[in-house]
Amino acid sequence: MSTKIQMTAQTREGTGKGTARALRREAKIPAVIYGNNQTPVSITLDEKEITLEYHKGHLFTTLVDIAIDGKKELVLARDVQTHVVTDDVLHVDFLRVSPKTKIAVDIPVHFINHEKSPALESNGILNTVRHEVELYCKATNIPEYIEVDLSDKDFGDSVRLSDATMPEGATPVIDDRDFTIATIVEPKKADDLDEEEGEDVAADEVPASEQEGDAEGKEETKSEE
Repeated sequence: MSTKIQMTAQTREGTGKGTARALRREAKIPAVIYGNNQTPVSITLDEKEITLEYHKGHLFTTLVDIAIDGKKELVLARDVQTHVVTDDVLHVDFLRVSPKTKIAVDIPVHFINHEKSPALESNGILNTVRHEVELYCKATNIPEYIEVDLSDKDFGDSVRLSDATMPEGATPVIDDRDFTIATIVEPKKADDLDEEEGEDVAADEVPASEQEGDAEGKEETKSEE
């Protein structure tokens, strides 16, 4: 579990687009804290601070200690709205959590033992199907990643969920099948590359001028009719 993020926030009274725009002009971001059978609390965060944490890439899997007017709330970000152009954070939804809270979280996949795979040692290509796997786990014990072992994997082999080491206390959300996480394929041969290049050349064999001439000829034929 990663180190908790420490933040400071202030409660806010107003809601709606007008209030949100006014806050952003002051370099503040609106947010809400909900859950754990308590009343939701509307807050404001420092724009620079929350945007920086969001772009680090671990906000959804790292607990946040938010100090609000002297009182601390232990939360986890569950939704972040961003600007479509600048990708700046516009609004955040935080879920209150406790040691009893279990949630579904997307956990990054880390592949290990590349050097023990005969295929990868022979320049094989690892084709990743899932970069993350959704797991059920305690909110206070979210794993940073899951390890997937590539030992003895050869050409044509599928790397499946059963090749992953499940962190303690975590279970996959999809538990009715041993789904594929990655495959290992052979590198393209020179003959395959030449064939692909030949197909590209064949498509361009007719000069553009001749193609235009054919088009003009068809138009003249139609006009004569």
